[in-house]
Amino acid sequence: MKILLIGLNHKSAPIEIRERLSFSAEETAAALSRLREAFPRGEFVLLSTCNRVEIYSASDREGWETGEELAQYLAENREVDLGQFKDSLYICEGARAVSHLFRVASSLDSLVVGESQIVSQVKDSYKLACDRQATGKVLNRLFHAAFATSKEIHATTGIAKGRVSVAGVAIELAQQLFGKMTKARALVIGAGEMGELLVQHLLHVQCKETVIINRTLARAQEMARQYQVSARPWEELDDAFVNADIVIGSATCDTFLYDQAALKSILRRRRRPLLLIIDIAVPRNFDPTIHDLEGVYLFSVDDLAGTAQQNQKSREQDVAVGLEIVRESTHDFMEWFGIRDLGPLIGQLKEAFMQVTDRELDRFFAGSQAEASSRDAMEPMVKRIVNKLLYCLIKNVNVVAKEQGPSEALKTVGRIVSHAEELSNGSDAEAEMPGGTPPK
Repeated sequence: MKILLIGLNHKSAPIEIRERLSFSAEETAAALSRLREAFPRGEFVLLSTCNRVEIYSASDREGWETGEELAQYLAENREVDLGQFKDSLYICEGARAVSHLFRVASSLDSLVVGESQIVSQVKDSYKLACDRQATGKVLNRLFHAAFATSKEIHATTGIAKGRVSVAGVAIELAQQLFGKMTKARALVIGAGEMGELLVQHLLHVQCKETVIINRTLARAQEMARQYQVSARPWEELDDAFVNADIVIGSATCDTFLYDQAALKSILRRRRRPLLLIIDIAVPRNFDPTIHDLEGVYLFSVDDLAGTAQQNQKSREQDVAVGLEIVRESTHDFMEWFGIRDLGPLIGQLKEAFMQVTDRELDRFFAGSQAEASSRDAMEPMVKRIVNKLLYCLIKNVNVVAKEQGPSEALKTVGRIVSHAEELSNGSDAEAEMPGGTPPK
């Protein structure tokens, strides 16, 4: 069985590529089902966020570690030629894949280090994979280990203090352009989790004139009541745009909400000199050519990286502690992964020992001893002794696994099972003490 990760993120691929390969929740569910059909012996979790698209898998398929089949699957599923993004892909196998997931779930690999949204996104992706019965013993253990690692890092470091989200960085960018935010008018497009974070950050910097617009008006109104801001129907988006200083796009859409021509018509109606548009959606809400329009400043999620890096510098010590926790967690998981196959062998070992025990008891109580009443008392006592000796043996096998590696432990148990099975089948040759008669 091999653990494999194939993916790309904000470090390896620009937004133009990431948005073409991104999956909605519905598309993720369908993709998982097709993966299970194509590779029935595999386990899969598909993670798609604004910063990354990653497929985590476990399979015993020959050649799986190359990642070629998953890369081709991703290209065909998204209808994008593999040559257009192959150089942006990273392929990690074994401990590297495990360590990567632990860093992702702990927000150590995020655009904004310390953000809390990523662990929720990983949990949602894992739950969806479970619902689709796409996971198994290996990935179930792996993802639960990732969540535990994330929890430990956030509990023992200050990595999540301050503004540590893409939403928070977006508002910092707005402050750089407008200074005090008390008089700025903000429009938030989208009332999902990111939209709610944006509203929270806007209120934190005292931007009180905030409007939320969402395709589902009820959701926007609910959020507006909670935070005491305004909500307007989707049909009034253009009008809201006219009066805004800051527009932040976080809506889910397949195509641009605005291209250059559509925004030009809005600009003709505006009387405010500057317009800041921050597009944190993937796929994007705004055509990037809008940036060329006079008086308009357009920033995508990738443009926020500079501010995000400044935030990361203040958390370098916390990051170092977090990475050490990831290293230890990776070691613990790989130790389990290496000896997980010992379980069936230990079962065979117990069975073989019990067969030897039964055979020797049958031999002892044969002939004139066949009806001896002492067997009822002796048999459970003998089996308790065998179980205790077996326990000592298993503990030493675990020591071998830790000190000499899982493969050596498997060989050791395999040899013992083989010898025990020979004894249970009637061969006494190996039970004799070397040198003949045992010492008195």
